[in-house]
Order: sequence, then C-alpha cells, then structure tokens
Amino acid sequence: MADKQVIFITGGNTGLGYEVVKSLCKTSTAYEIILGSRSVEKGEDAVATVKKDVPESSSTLSVVQIDVTSDDSVQRAVGSITSTHGRLDVLINNAGGSFDRELQAGKLSIREAFNKSWDLNITGAQVLTSLSMPLLLKSPNARLMFVTSGTASLAETERFDHPALARINASPAAGWPKDEGVNPITSYRSSKAGLNMLMREWYKLLKNDGVKVWAISPGFLATGLGGIGAETLRKLGARDPSEGGDFIKDVIEGKRDHDQGKVVRVQMIQPW
Repeated sequence: MADKQVIFITGGNTGLGYEVVKSLCKTSTAYEIILGSRSVEKGEDAVATVKKDVPESSSTLSVVQIDVTSDDSVQRAVGSITSTHGRLDVLINNAGGSFDRELQAGKLSIREAFNKSWDLNITGAQVLTSLSMPLLLKSPNARLMFVTSGTASLAETERFDHPALARINASPAAGWPKDEGVNPITSYRSSKAGLNMLMREWYKLLKNDGVKVWAISPGFLATGLGGIGAETLRKLGARDPSEGGDFIKDVIEGKRDHDQGKVVRVQMIQPW
C-alpha cells in the first residue's frame, strides 16, 4: 500500500482551513493531514471536532504549532515535519487575515495595518514555502497552493455588473476622510493581489521540478475573516465555508491539474 499523502495546511484550526481538513477526512482516500495552528490547544480542539464529525475517517490528523509571521516558529514547524514525515506532498498556504477594520476603528495606524496584512498574507507564505521546498521536492506529486481572494483581481475592479463587485468597487462621496463602509478591504485585497504574483513566481521557479502550483480563490465565504461575523457576511451574500473546503479538496485530488499557474475559482479561472 502506498504511503499516505502528507498535507500541511496553515490556519487549519478555523474557517476555511478547518473546512479543508474536514472535507479531506470525508473522502475515501487516507491522508496524513498536518493542521498548522498558532495555538496548539486550538489546533487539538479542531482535530477533536473533526474526529467527532467524521468518526469513520481513514485519514490521520496531527497538529503543528506555526505562526507564519515568526521565522523561528516556521523553522520549528518545518523541522517537526521533516523529522516526523521526511517529505510534504501538499502545502496549502491558507493562513491569512485582514486588518482593515482595525485601521478603520483607529486601533492600528495605516503603516501598522498594511505591514501586518502583507507580513501575514505574503511574507509568511514566502518564508514557509521557501523553507518547505526541500520537503516538497521529495514528493513524486507535489502540490503548492496559495489561498487568495476574489477581490484581488485587477481586471474586475472595473466591473460593476455583479452586486458584490458593485459594492466593493463603488466610489464614495467626495470629501475626506472616506467612509469605506461595513467591510473595508484595501490592505487585504492589495496584499492578495501581491500573493497572486508570488504564486506566478513559484510557478516559474518550479516549472522544471514537477511541482504543481496554483492560487486558490475559494469565493466569498462566511468565515471569521475581517472580524465582522459570519452572519453579517451571509447577509452580504457569503456562502457556506464548506463549499471552499470541498473546492480545495478537489484541487488536491487533481481536478484542476489542467489549470496550473492560474488563480482558480470553482467554475472558472479568475481574471488577473
């Protein structure tokens, strides 16, 4: 029997990351799933919940502490995976966040909000991917994913023909300061646009190594992202997070292998 594929997902204890773990556990394929979490306790709670929800799963779950904004933490996490598993088959850079509401509320300065957003959403992914590369290159079928956002499309900033696009692309009234509304996203969407370019760089770097690379745009999901609550997000049109988990599971299982190097949505390629 072949070894289980070793999958490492950051931010795996909550939101979309948790839904990916649960979706993988529901499949008939047995995976070795490493759930990356800033808090080991929260990670272990998530594992216990998955085992309760999917008691018949043949996959194996474990927790590795990782804060992608800390080089020491990333190094320890990669070291742990190296000593325990010796390789990685799938790396999902899922950990991310938005700090625009904290900026809006005056809890962070402009520089603090933007630096936190780019450090978490891009620099953290770059550090982890770089340190994990020796593990990925030991896999016969390595997959590398960066979880991006539908708001990161430059082309779609010119569209107003969909309610969500009309909302996020609307220009506020004249004057200063501007009211960015209930869900400000400037630092978030700009960092995710940068993440799309980072994905393209990794696609270029690994093209001759056989590593499959994507940016994953899971859609507008009712997770805790942005700190405005799942119910508010649902009122704005957000879908159930499990749909995003199933989508990423499909990419892991090869259903989007023909779209490598792209930003993939469930039904289409996301415009640049």
